[in-house]
Amino acid sequence: MLDDSIQHDEWWLASLGRTLVWARMRVREAGTAEVLDSDGNTLSYDSPDTARAALMDAEFVAFDGLDEDDALARGFRLGEVAPPRAVSDDALRPLMVMSLGRSA
Repeated sequence: MLDDSIQHDEWWLASLGRTLVWARMRVREAGTAEVLDSDGNTLSYDSPDTARAALMDAEFVAFDGLDEDDALARGFRLGEVAPPRAVSDDALRPLMVMSLGRSA
């Protein structure tokens, strides 16, 4: 896990059948956190731990914490999936839900 005193992003995912749903948690220097969800909403939290707890309650898992067995249990190979990238949050919004197609 990264140092919560330094601003950084963490990617989280949930799987619904053959679909991956992404969430980006952004840790702020002030010690707060924001989560960009798959609907394009930015949710604010008083701490990174509170944001992580909310993500886990919603059945998300940290992408950085997955190993190959975890990925296969969710229907994909770890090396074939990466968090979405875009130049802005607006451009990122449509990439936050990913269909996996056939089984891994």
